[in-house]
Amino acid sequence: MSGNSTARLPPPAAISGSSTARLPAPLPAAPAAISSSSSVHSARRAETRSKFPNPKNCVTIAVSPRVLFNMDVERLIYEQKGMEDYLTYQVEHEAEPLKPGPAYPFIKAVEEVNMRLRELYPDSEEVFDVVLMTNNHANVGLRLINSVNHYNLFIERFCMTGGNSPIGYLKAYHTNLYLSADAIKVREALDEGIAAATMFSLDKVTEVPETELRVAFDGDAVLFDDESERIFKTQGLDKFFEHERALADKPLDHGPLKGFLEALGKLQKKFYAKGQRLECPIRTYLVTARSAASSGTRALKTLRSWGLEIDEALFLAGAPKGPMLEKIRPHIFFDDQMFHVQGASRMGTVAAHVPYGIAQRLPRKPSVCNT
Repeated sequence: MSGNSTARLPPPAAISGSSTARLPAPLPAAPAAISSSSSVHSARRAETRSKFPNPKNCVTIAVSPRVLFNMDVERLIYEQKGMEDYLTYQVEHEAEPLKPGPAYPFIKAVEEVNMRLRELYPDSEEVFDVVLMTNNHANVGLRLINSVNHYNLFIERFCMTGGNSPIGYLKAYHTNLYLSADAIKVREALDEGIAAATMFSLDKVTEVPETELRVAFDGDAVLFDDESERIFKTQGLDKFFEHERALADKPLDHGPLKGFLEALGKLQKKFYAKGQRLECPIRTYLVTARSAASSGTRALKTLRSWGLEIDEALFLAGAPKGPMLEKIRPHIFFDDQMFHVQGASRMGTVAAHVPYGIAQRLPRKPSVCNT
């Protein structure tokens, strides 16, 4: 991986051997989202801002400032000049809002879902809660607060650990999903049983809707464990198909993101209970390189056995995921293989890497079973 601060997405080897996701190319000044902002939305956000739910009842998303905002310049100052110059720069520029980062459209869509939930359940605490989680020094806090307020984001919970790892705080905040640019911290969170993924900035960003939250998941080693992928990686494609046919009625074990899909499903059901299944502002997708006829049955039966629904399931039989994701336009796509993350990112999808399972230990093996 080059030392250039504006490098593109790193290759898988760079991810596995570095402590942070390498600095990506700067994002545009404004997020690529289909705008629906209006005075009505502003009033609704103001009403939402007055409510502080109990974190135990929420779906909590902990997000790093480096993925919520674009902090490429600030990161370079830290790496090249050190902590003191970094802190001085942040204080001197604290009135200047940071530009949006790759997680920004996702968080804005999350807030839109919250407003819809508040309309249906004014007193319910079953909503999304966003926590800004960072090892930044508290002196940086004012710039982060100013940036949050500049974009009218409802983020009231901050955790700034002054150089210490924030991972130990994730369980205290009842975190359902942790998004960071630091691959090492993401692995630490996964080791603690917390759904987590590494995010990267993009040159090209596909427009995404602001009024519907779209979340896409890979199957093996993301929603499911890597049992089947281990068979393919170590024994080949024929053994994989044989294994899946033999165990078609046996549910797969859960993977690292199963709990987050479950949390999304809980919120979806609140809309269904009000007769708004078709108008639900949360939509979920399974996008897998499995083939439907040869290995799709077990995936769908596993979801059913968990009592979970997926709105759309796409079995690509080894075809590239990028073109399909470009049509879906998700706010975020989770995959365990950098090959698929890079392919999706090249076509403008915000793809997050889940460093879990055998794919992190073995080189990619070209085949129709790269899930």
